[in-house]
Amino acid sequence: MTFRPAPLRAAAALAVVFIAARVIYRILFNGAGIGEPVLLDLPPVRLPPPYAHVVLLGPLTGPGLWQAVLSALPIAGLILAFGILNAWVDVARGFVHLARRGPMQGIARMLVVAWAALPALADAVTSVRLAFRLRGERFGPRSLVPVLERTLEHAGRVAAALELRGFGSRAPLQPGLGNEAPVLVRDAQFRIGDARVRVTGFAPPSGSVAVITGPTGSGKSTILRGVAGLLSHVDGGEISGTVRVGGTDRGTTPPRDTARLIGVVLQNPRAAFASTRVRDEISLALELRGVASGTAKARVLEVAETIGVSALLDRNLSTLSAGEATLVAIAAAVVEQPALLLVDEPLADLDTAARGRVLAVLNALARDAGVCVIVAEHRAEALLPVADSWWTINDGALVPSSAPAARSHPACTRPTPAQPADLVPVLTATKLAVHRKGTPVVREASLTLHRGEVVALVGPNGAGKSSLLVALALGEGTVGDGTVDGGTGGQNMLDGGRVALVPDASDDLFTRDTVAGELRAAERRQARRKDGGRPEPGSAASRLARLRGDVTIPIGHEHPRDLSAGERRILAIALQTMDDPQVLMIDEPTRGLDPAARAAVTAALRAAADAGTAVLIATHDLDFAHGLGARILPIRDGVAPSTAAATAAEPALPFIRPAAAGARPRVVEESTDPQGAKKRRHIRMPRGVELAVLAAANILALAAFCWPLLAAALPEDAAAALPYAALAITPIAVVAIVVSLDGSVRSAHTVALLGVLAAVGSAVRVASTGVGGVEAVFILLILAGRAFGARFGLLLGAATIAVSSALWSGIGPWTPFQIFACAWVGAGAGLLPRRVRGKAELWMLCAYGAVASYLFGLLTNLWFWPFAVGAGTGISYQPGAPLGTNLSSFLLYSLVTSTAGWDTLRAVTTIVGIILVGRAVLATFRRVKPVSSMGGHAAKAHSGQAKDRLQLTP
Repeated sequence: MTFRPAPLRAAAALAVVFIAARVIYRILFNGAGIGEPVLLDLPPVRLPPPYAHVVLLGPLTGPGLWQAVLSALPIAGLILAFGILNAWVDVARGFVHLARRGPMQGIARMLVVAWAALPALADAVTSVRLAFRLRGERFGPRSLVPVLERTLEHAGRVAAALELRGFGSRAPLQPGLGNEAPVLVRDAQFRIGDARVRVTGFAPPSGSVAVITGPTGSGKSTILRGVAGLLSHVDGGEISGTVRVGGTDRGTTPPRDTARLIGVVLQNPRAAFASTRVRDEISLALELRGVASGTAKARVLEVAETIGVSALLDRNLSTLSAGEATLVAIAAAVVEQPALLLVDEPLADLDTAARGRVLAVLNALARDAGVCVIVAEHRAEALLPVADSWWTINDGALVPSSAPAARSHPACTRPTPAQPADLVPVLTATKLAVHRKGTPVVREASLTLHRGEVVALVGPNGAGKSSLLVALALGEGTVGDGTVDGGTGGQNMLDGGRVALVPDASDDLFTRDTVAGELRAAERRQARRKDGGRPEPGSAASRLARLRGDVTIPIGHEHPRDLSAGERRILAIALQTMDDPQVLMIDEPTRGLDPAARAAVTAALRAAADAGTAVLIATHDLDFAHGLGARILPIRDGVAPSTAAATAAEPALPFIRPAAAGARPRVVEESTDPQGAKKRRHIRMPRGVELAVLAAANILALAAFCWPLLAAALPEDAAAALPYAALAITPIAVVAIVVSLDGSVRSAHTVALLGVLAAVGSAVRVASTGVGGVEAVFILLILAGRAFGARFGLLLGAATIAVSSALWSGIGPWTPFQIFACAWVGAGAGLLPRRVRGKAELWMLCAYGAVASYLFGLLTNLWFWPFAVGAGTGISYQPGAPLGTNLSSFLLYSLVTSTAGWDTLRAVTTIVGIILVGRAVLATFRRVKPVSSMGGHAAKAHSGQAKDRLQLTP
């Protein structure tokens, strides 16, 4: 255990606040007039009925104030004790242990996913904040839309990763391969939506590397996801014909049941991590299968040594570079020694050195471990040293192909165009320095951009390319070795023109749910800019048409994120060049693009340059830069231009220690822990029993909230024990609900979606902390409950409190009450009439948000009121007093402390938030709602999987 002082400091502050509040209550209601001497003689004021028993103010004495302080010490001490406990206990690691065994594995795994999603969420917020600054807009409520889009995409990747690792599998232990081929595809068709890919015959042997190429959107990923099982069992597509993996029929077997036969590395592997530490991510598949702890640790060490990531095992996943993340993802995919490894675009984010490491690992897995490796990749030429067979997608069919022609890569880059003397310089930067969090990322960077010129900033990962672009776009940086961010530093726009940047994450620029909406919003932004003029209606669409050239881009009601990668890039360029900037900068313009898409982006950039815009790109793609006729500006270690020559040559493959030569994949039968396998089974209650447990637990929890009012109906002896009974009943009720619902949280999709949204809710809750009643988390809970149903809303509210409490170490006796209160807010939204749509739906949700805000305040006040006020005031809880007396005292307490302030502001915040972002957020949620139908035999074979994914909807 590691001691963390922050929770103890927070608890100490809360304890002091509680003591101060107790003293204030004593002064305000009935005074503190015990003993002598009188410090202040305030005139008492008796209230009219029904509050005739309440007296405001009164004399204040030293002993009276001291008695008020002493009365608060027991509860203040309890708060401090929980602070000490939170300081020593790492609750997040507790989530990990619960996810491995016990009756709450499903929900515990969801909490692990939520915790792991927090760094990704922080990255999303940072990226979206940057995008809003680049758009010239304030980072406000609408920013929630792109943040949610990114986190929901993250949820989809995590769901796929969990499914591929075996989450929720009830299949018997899989046998070894025997004589079966690792993969056999014959006379098959992979289909999703209107996209179809035909495969006549595809059966690469063990110990080989097969490479699939083809244009963006042609179906490379579709084939890989079809072979992996995601297409027909998760994505809602279907397959026909013969598709077998290790002798198992893909059409009738979900990916979770073939997890030991196949490993998969998805695109952008960092976005699919479901753990927080490298060690936990690699061992995830073993944990889900119930492998004994000692065996799992040994296997993780073995695979880490083989892949070359042993030094990373105790690192946080969020700290990995792109190359390190790819290697960790490969290690996690092969930890169970599968016969087949599918890798989707592993080289997309990597510089030359990182590509060499990844290629060496793939080569070693095929040659030394006998794995059949299938790679889908745009950068096909880099795979020439390791590939055994080449395939391409032509006219909707996968067909054999020949290796691409190798290009000569000189030791240094070819000569670049000189700076034309007749071009006008529009931006200069001299010895620019940029610091992030006190660390220098750019230093002594100098460059000059000319009108109509194209310049390519090239260098390895981490060289400072992106940081330099952002500094130039936002006017950040300092001259020389300064350490202060901001200002214009050594940057100078010679004619005062605007600098526009299309960031690497250019999708964050999209905040509307249609392409047409984005174009109209761009016109409005231009009209609001100083000296921007009023653009003609349709000017944004006209600019898009000029930039796209021969590329057809829908400009109607299509969602911007549903466009292809190249189309999204061109749309982002159009949005950022609406006001004819003097300088256009693009970070990694060709990432994820096939040759045709790169050609389209090339044409768009050339069109901008021909119109007089200076174009600056940051890229690893030297061929693309030379194709643009760009002047090459090398950067290394934050210095530009770097004295080191930029190279395009691929390095020699590094030596990787081989496994046993010619070894075939094997299944680790001896590592199975029968007792662990039994422990990991979910408890699935019959539907009737589950509903009865849910109803009973919620009724008991409601009674625990209302104990001060219920005590009047009990004998005096029983009433005295009621506060302690309430504190004991609430956590028991939480556990009962968790155990009853855990069996229903068994699909990877549900776990991932709940986890990432709980991370969003936790971040929102911690950021707002309810100060002044600004409970922005209610917006998320209400909209998610509305979109996904009452059960989802119930679990999301509970998970949000659990994760946020662990995040700021605020776990205590109050936590179960908070869990139920927020869970009811989310569940109530899911119970509203389903047929209401459009504006009426938003008004209904606003009304519900107001009602929920006040009820939330009343309930959370009610159970805590006797503890908060204590005895001896005019609004204190009086055991044995008539119900009317206690009720009137409570209502006055709630009115003064909460209803008139926090609750009202909470209601206003919720209403305003739903009005501003409700429509867009609901549209975002409904785009990722679990698929309810599948076509063909896949739907019949996997109706159980569909039920798993839909069971949390009403």
